[in-house]
Amino acid sequence: MKELETIYESLKISPEVYDFGREVEALLAERFAQIDRVAEFNQMKVIGAMQKNRLSEMHFAASTGYGYNDLGRETLEAVYADIFHAEAALVRPQLTCGTHALTVALAANLRPGDELLSPVGKPYDTLEGVIGIRPSRGSLAEYGITYRQVDLLADGTFDYENIRRAIGEKTKMVTIQRSKGYQTRPTFSVAQIGELIAFVKEIKPELIVMVDNCFGEFVEVMEPSDVGADLCVGSLIKNPGGGLAPIGGYIVGRRDLIEECAYRLTAPGLGMEVGATLGLNQSFFQGLFLAPTVTAGALKGAVFAANVYEKLGFDVIPNGAEDRHDIIQSVVLRSPEAVIAFCEGIQAAAPVDSYVTPEPWAMPGYHSDVIMAAGAFVQGSSIELSADAPIEPPYAVYFQGGLTWYHAKLGILMSLQKLFEKNLIQL
Repeated sequence: MKELETIYESLKISPEVYDFGREVEALLAERFAQIDRVAEFNQMKVIGAMQKNRLSEMHFAASTGYGYNDLGRETLEAVYADIFHAEAALVRPQLTCGTHALTVALAANLRPGDELLSPVGKPYDTLEGVIGIRPSRGSLAEYGITYRQVDLLADGTFDYENIRRAIGEKTKMVTIQRSKGYQTRPTFSVAQIGELIAFVKEIKPELIVMVDNCFGEFVEVMEPSDVGADLCVGSLIKNPGGGLAPIGGYIVGRRDLIEECAYRLTAPGLGMEVGATLGLNQSFFQGLFLAPTVTAGALKGAVFAANVYEKLGFDVIPNGAEDRHDIIQSVVLRSPEAVIAFCEGIQAAAPVDSYVTPEPWAMPGYHSDVIMAAGAFVQGSSIELSADAPIEPPYAVYFQGGLTWYHAKLGILMSLQKLFEKNLIQL
């Protein structure tokens, strides 16, 4: 359609880039149809949970102060528990981000002398300070909680032999990061996570298993809580917020563990009874309602990005044909110049701050300079179109989000445009 090409040209996408993208997109019809089938399943799951809990307009009312008797908050948490097939849920705006939600879950359920084990290697950079891998005030290490990790094997699979050896008398909790973070390892499927949970529980049944589910919600028809995770944790400004939640996090799982989390988030003796929602309930509910289809749009963008950059000879993780288990697409661009150009393209495609040029900087919580591109309606919202990368070898950029497939597509085309203009790729 000529009109479509013309509108892309008005957004500064050259005919060469547009045609290249169109060729790749034409090959993805069946992949996109499968993504839509998963989204349909998850949409029905969300609607079913809302209907079961008799969601009503009255649940959108604001609470203030202590937030006592907030029926909307209680219903939202019941809906989350049902969607994740968990006993209970803690879903609050007072959980400011994914890292905060994970911190609450860890600190609430570990005590001095306990050991935390990661059987999937090093966690995401912002958790290094939380655990105390990188000395930080208020870390778990300062409270006498030790940490051990078992790195993945060279092929990205679990090192079961050394995991068995690592589980000891003091091991209280196992933490599994589903998504790759700033690593080039694979993201784990729910089935893989279930196998790992079964393995560690066979060794020590009383272990608490927590899964960092960030970027993975609604990508598959199951969640880690369906395969034995005692706690499943994530951020509302990623997949489950559907782009409408302006803040918040969730923790779902065993009721006794969720109660511990509530006492850590608020105060001993108060727990889940307090926490005003300040008029955010409608955004939380409506964002959750949209989350399956929003996640599907982001997934299509990730698959498109993988196939575009793979065709140009770059290493991409996952590759263009692999099954998807989160919304993140890693592209190894091999030079800082290419990483910066890619991020400039993502920023230029944004509806907000499209005129801004992103630059690498020493961002708090990270061990190297990081460049982040995002023109989002919600600051830091990773379900919106964004890309970020540490400026260090192998110079991989991590692309995610797009509230619609069409916006994700524009972002990838614009990243391609910037690389093309700087003679960093040949089409």
